[in-house]
Amino acid sequence: MRIAVGQFAATPDWKDNLAACQELTAEAERGGADLLVLPEGVLARFTEDRHRIREVAQPLDGPFVTELRASTVGGHVTVVVGIHEPSDDGRVFNTLVALRDGELVGRYRKIHLYDAFGDQESANVRPADEPPVVIEVAGTKVGLMTCYDVRFPELARLLVDAGAEVLALPAAWVRGPAKERHWEVMITARALENTCWVAASGECGPRNIGNSLVVDPLGTVRSRLAAVRGLAWAEADPGITAAARRALPVLANRRFAVDPTVIPLPFPLAGSGAH
Repeated sequence: MRIAVGQFAATPDWKDNLAACQELTAEAERGGADLLVLPEGVLARFTEDRHRIREVAQPLDGPFVTELRASTVGGHVTVVVGIHEPSDDGRVFNTLVALRDGELVGRYRKIHLYDAFGDQESANVRPADEPPVVIEVAGTKVGLMTCYDVRFPELARLLVDAGAEVLALPAAWVRGPAKERHWEVMITARALENTCWVAASGECGPRNIGNSLVVDPLGTVRSRLAAVRGLAWAEADPGITAAARRALPVLANRRFAVDPTVIPLPFPLAGSGAH
């Protein structure tokens, strides 16, 4: 599988962000990508007044996804990208869509919300209660995760138990003390403990770190970007995955299973404090 991870700085205008996604999709298609992973929540980005995402969120049949789907017609690449879609409690879902040849081939709504380091994503975003999502790309199973999900190893393990050899991780990783180190450590840990590939796309710009990267099943960074718009490339060879799993048989040697039951939230989030 030929993987591209792409990054750019999203703006408050969905049309600008759609154009950026379309340009990176066209570049990935020209480069022969099977999978393109773009950042989280790029329908619109509000560095301040983050509640505005409630006003501009679009359904999956809205113009952003519809036009991006149209951009993939006749192509080969599967595009995984994050948007926000309305929910029925006044907040929005933080949703990944997987698009290929004009079709929506997968959808994952973020489970773990970024209520950490002084942020409160749950003020505007509704957490999903749904099973992990795995799609097939070029004969390889790909598991979908979003940003803060990477800090929860049980989700990655459930995706690998469902057959994933690649984890696609769109993100908008917020800057902060040691946060770049956290990003790389978590991605590498998920790759190593599951002997799988992780293709992580981080939005760049004034608030987020960028630093998109692809890590192989033995924890080696195969490709990365810094803080500028563009694509990074890697070849996720299934032979490398198989060899890694023979050399480091952690999946075969483990003694505990992961329970797929979603734990109920301990308190209602609707109407909680300001972001």
